[in-house]
Amino acid sequence: MAEDFSKNLVKEYKYWAIYVHSNQGYLGRCVVWCKREDALDLTDATPEEQSELFLVLRDLKEATKKVFQPDWFNYSFLGNETRHLHGHFIPRYAKPKIFMGIVFEDKFYGHNYKTDHTFVTSEELLNAVRDGLKKALK
Repeated sequence: MAEDFSKNLVKEYKYWAIYVHSNQGYLGRCVVWCKREDALDLTDATPEEQSELFLVLRDLKEATKKVFQPDWFNYSFLGNETRHLHGHFIPRYAKPKIFMGIVFEDKFYGHNYKTDHTFVTSEELLNAVRDGLKKALK
């Protein structure tokens, strides 16, 4: 794993793990990581991994709806920077959302997402997002 997401673990499944992404410019953004070390590309997923992936994404979508009430969801399996089977789960918001006194504005709603690398995500914010999703996923 290029980035150490371990402290941001939300939930582990048999084949996949959910981590809160370190950049919360999109509130509730997560990484869904295949636990098999030699998994490289989405098409490398075994039938069991494929089946569980859809369960993981459904669970995460429902938990995110409970905690943050997004308007839409993006799922991205690119592998450009980190060559391992993983996906980005990106909640999208039609209107600004306030969480922990921070205003989150999805300026590209209705279009492809774009990571704002200047967005500062505090450890306190990461922990609150992680803990909220953990609770909703039980």
